[in-house]
Amino acid sequence: MTLLETLNTGDRFAATSGIAITEIRPGYCRAEMTVTENHLNAAGVCQGGALFTLADMAVAGVVNASGQVCLGINAQINYVHSAQLGERLKAECTLISDGKVPLVSVRITNPADDTVAFMTSEGYKKKAPLTFEGLS
Repeated sequence: MTLLETLNTGDRFAATSGIAITEIRPGYCRAEMTVTENHLNAAGVCQGGALFTLADMAVAGVVNASGQVCLGINAQINYVHSAQLGERLKAECTLISDGKVPLVSVRITNPADDTVAFMTSEGYKKKAPLTFEGLS
C-alpha cells in the first residue's frame, strides 16, 4: 500500500469529512475536499475546523514521507477568505525544513485560486517506522 492509500484509508476522520490526498511527491502533498452542507457553520460558510482538517491532511503526507511516524505538535492557521457550499478546495503543503521537527506551510485555495487559509505546522518524528510501498 502506498503512503497516499495508507493515509486516505487510515485517517477515518478526514475520510468521513470528504477529505482525500490526491498527490504526494517528495516535499509536497495536495489534499482536496468539496464543501458540503455538513461543512457549513451557523453563518453558512465552511467551518474553520473543516479547513484545519483539510490542511492537516496535506501536512500528514509531507511529514510522513520519510518513513517515520510523524505527529503534529504545533499549528498556526489564518483564515483569509470564506469557502462556500459546493466549492472544491485544495490544500497544498510544502516542506520548509526537515529533521526531527519538520516545518511545513500549507495554502488552501478555492477554484478561483483565492487563498482561503494559510497554515504553518510542525511535527515530531517518532522512532516508529511507517511502512509503505512508494508515495503514491
